[in-house]
Amino acid sequence: MKVEIDHKSGFCFGVVNAIKKAEETLDQGEKLYCLGDIVHNGMEIKRLEALGLVTIDREEYLNLKNCRVLLRAHGEPPSTYEHAQANNIELIDATCPVVLKLQQRVKKAYEQMEAEDGQIILFGKKGHAEVTGLNGQTKDQSIIIEDEEDLKQVDPNKPAFLFSQTTKSIDQFQQLAQRLQKNAKQPLTVKDTICRQVANRVPRMKEFASQHDILIFVGGKKSSNARFLFDVCKQTNPDSYFISTLEELDENWFQNKQSAGICGATSTPQWLMEQVAEKIKAL
Repeated sequence: MKVEIDHKSGFCFGVVNAIKKAEETLDQGEKLYCLGDIVHNGMEIKRLEALGLVTIDREEYLNLKNCRVLLRAHGEPPSTYEHAQANNIELIDATCPVVLKLQQRVKKAYEQMEAEDGQIILFGKKGHAEVTGLNGQTKDQSIIIEDEEDLKQVDPNKPAFLFSQTTKSIDQFQQLAQRLQKNAKQPLTVKDTICRQVANRVPRMKEFASQHDILIFVGGKKSSNARFLFDVCKQTNPDSYFISTLEELDENWFQNKQSAGICGATSTPQWLMEQVAEKIKAL
C-alpha cells in the first residue's frame, strides 16, 4: 500500500515558535510553567512535559510568584501581563506575530468605538484562548459571535468594527459580514483577520484527500482547527478517519485500499504523523 504524509500539514509558524522557545528554556535546566496547553495536541504536550514543562491553568497562574511562565501562540489579555509585572514573573512570550498584530488592531478599534459609542464584534469561539486575549483588548466588552443566537447582541443602530479569530473559516466570516452589513444602519468596518497560512490549507486538504482511497487525519481532541480541517477532508473523501493516538488506528479500515493519506492540523506534530505512517505500513 502507498502511504503518503501531506508535506503541507502540521505545525504552523506560531506553534513552531512557541515549542522552540519552550525547548530552549527547558534546555537551560530551569523550571518552566506554561499558561494553558502549549498546543492542542495531547501527544506533543506529553513529550514536552517529559522535558520538564509544567502546564497550569489561569487560577494556578494567579497564585504564582518569582518564576518563569511561557505564553503560548494564542495570545493573552492585558491582565496576564499585569499579574506578571506585580509578582516578579518572567514571561517567555511566544504569542504568534499574526495574533499580536490583531490584538493591536482590536485595541485601536476599541478606543475609536468607545469614543463613538460603538461596538467591537469578534467572530470566534467563546472561551478559546485567542478570543479571550482579543476580548481583553476591549476590557471584555466585545460581542463574540459563535452562533445564530449571538447576533441578537449586535445593535444595528451603533457603528461597529468586525474582526475574526485567525483560525476561522473565510466563507463563514464573509457570510457573517454580509449579513451584518445588510442590517447595519451605522457604518460597519469589516476587517478580515483570518490567517492565510491556516486558511490556505483548506484547498490543499481537499486536493490531498481526493488523491487517496483512505485518509487518516491526526489531531488533538481539543483543537477546533483540527475538527474544522477534518470536516473538509470528510466532505471530500468519506473514507476519512480522525485519530489522536496510534492506538486508535483500525486495520479493518485499510482492507482493499491501495493508498492512504495522512494529514493533520496546525497543532499536529510531524513526528506523530510519521509514527502513524510507520504503523500503517506495518499493518
